[in-house]
Amino acid sequence: MRQWLAIASMSLAFAGGVLPAAQAQVATAQPSAALPDFTEIVARTEGSVVNIRTTETVAVRPSGFGPGGGSDPYEMFRWFFGPEFSPPGAPGAPGPQRRGETPQQPQERTVPRGVGSGFAISADGYILTNNHVVDGANEIFVTMTDGTEFNAEVVGTDPRTDIALLKVDAKDLTPLPIGDSHQLKKGQWVLAIGSPFGLDSTVTAGIISAINRETGDYLPFIQTDVAVNPGNSGGPLLNLAGQVVGVNSQIVSRSGGFMGISLAIPIDEAMRVVEQLKEHGKVTRGRIGVQIGEVSDEVAKAIGLGKARGAMVSHVEKGGPAASAGVMPGDVITSFNGTDIKQWADLPRIVGETKPDTAATLEVWRKGKAVKLKVTVGEMPSEATQTAQREGPVAEPEKTDVLGLAVADVPEQARKELGIKGGVQVRDVRAPANAAGLQPGDIILTVGDTDITDAKQFAKVVSGLDASSKAALLVLSDGQTRWVLVQPKAK
Repeated sequence: MRQWLAIASMSLAFAGGVLPAAQAQVATAQPSAALPDFTEIVARTEGSVVNIRTTETVAVRPSGFGPGGGSDPYEMFRWFFGPEFSPPGAPGAPGPQRRGETPQQPQERTVPRGVGSGFAISADGYILTNNHVVDGANEIFVTMTDGTEFNAEVVGTDPRTDIALLKVDAKDLTPLPIGDSHQLKKGQWVLAIGSPFGLDSTVTAGIISAINRETGDYLPFIQTDVAVNPGNSGGPLLNLAGQVVGVNSQIVSRSGGFMGISLAIPIDEAMRVVEQLKEHGKVTRGRIGVQIGEVSDEVAKAIGLGKARGAMVSHVEKGGPAASAGVMPGDVITSFNGTDIKQWADLPRIVGETKPDTAATLEVWRKGKAVKLKVTVGEMPSEATQTAQREGPVAEPEKTDVLGLAVADVPEQARKELGIKGGVQVRDVRAPANAAGLQPGDIILTVGDTDITDAKQFAKVVSGLDASSKAALLVLSDGQTRWVLVQPKAK
C-alpha cells in the first residue's frame, strides 16, 4: 500500500510540476506561430486606395406618353432586357407611322457602367488601375476614402497587360510605396484592398499561391488565395511592409465570384508600362517576326538539345527582323541578348521589353549545334500579322513508307509562295504517322538533321531510319512549323 501511495505521489508531482512547464513552453511558442497583424498596414495604406466608377451613354426609345414624354410603364423592363425592349402594341413600340407624324428620334441616357479600384502612385494625381475597368467609359469618377471625388482623365492604356493610367486634379495624394515583385515567394502573406461589389475600402488577406503563372504572352501573373471579387480589379496587392507588389486583375471562377484563385499583375511589369504611358501615352514593344511554340522534353532529346528549353520557331515572317537575321523554321531560340530562354513564353516578354531598332544577339539550336545570329529588333504593330496561305497542285501519291507516308515534290509555285527551297508534300497518311498528327497537305522540311530536297531524297533518308528510335520530322502546316516524332515501322 505504501508503495502504491509513493507511486501516486510521484505521479501527482509529475502532473503538478512537469506538465505546467510543458504548457509554459507551448505558450512561449505560440506568438511565433500567430497570424500577422494587418491593422497597422491597413491604417497606412487604405487612404491611397480609390474607388473607380464609370458611366456610359446608351440610346433609349422615347416613351411616347404625351407631347413631352412622361412616365413609361415598360421602363423597368428595359433596365433588365435592354433599351430596345418594347412589347408589341405598347406605347413607343415600333409600328406603322401615322400620316403627318414625325418619327421619334432615339434619345441618349448616361447610365452606370461599372465599378473598380485603383491606387495613387504619385502625389500629383496619377492613379493606376486595370484597363478593363475604364475601357469604353464616357466618364470616370475617382472617389477617395474620405469621400472626395474627382473626374479622371485617361493618360493611356495598354490592353496587352490590362494596365490603365489615370490622372486627377490633385496635389496632395499619398502614393503607395512600390515594392519588388521579383522578391516574392510562395507562402508569403499578402493582402488586397479594393471595392468588391462596390463596398469601398474592403481588406482581404491570403498567401502567394504561385509565381510567374503563365496565362499570356506578356504577363506572368502572381497567383494568390486572397479573396478578390468583381470590383477589386485595379486595386493593390500589398506585402507585409505595406508595399505594392501587384495589381489585382483577374479571378479564376466558374460562378463569377471568388473561388480561391486570384491573379495579380506583377508591379514591376505594371510600372514599366506606366513609364511609357506617362511619356508617350502608349506602349511600344519590340518584335522579331516569329511565331513560336513549346519544346517538349521528347522533342528536345530527339534534336539533340538535351532537355526541354527555349522556344521552337514555327513560322518566320517574310521580310521580318528574324528572317533578315537568318532565323529558320524549326530553329529553337535558346538565348536572346545573353538572357536564357528557359521556356517558350519567356521570349515574347523579353523581346517585347526591348526597345525597337536595338541590335541584339540570338542563339538558336539548329541541326545539333548552337548558332549565333544578329537581329535588329522591330516594333510591334497594332494588329497581328496574318500568316501566309499556301495553295497549289501536287503530284500523284506514292506508296507509303516505313513512316506510313506517301509524299510528292512540292510544286515550284508553292515553294515560292512559302519561301522554302525544298521539302516534300504529304499525299497520304497511314500508321504510324497518322497517330503522330500528320495530315495530307503537310510539308516535311527536315528529317533529323537532314534537309529534304525532294521525294526521291526523302525516300532514301527514310529507308535508313532506325526502327528502334523515333524520327524527328520538321513539318510545315498552315504556315506553322513544328517538330513531329514518328516511330518507324520495322522493315
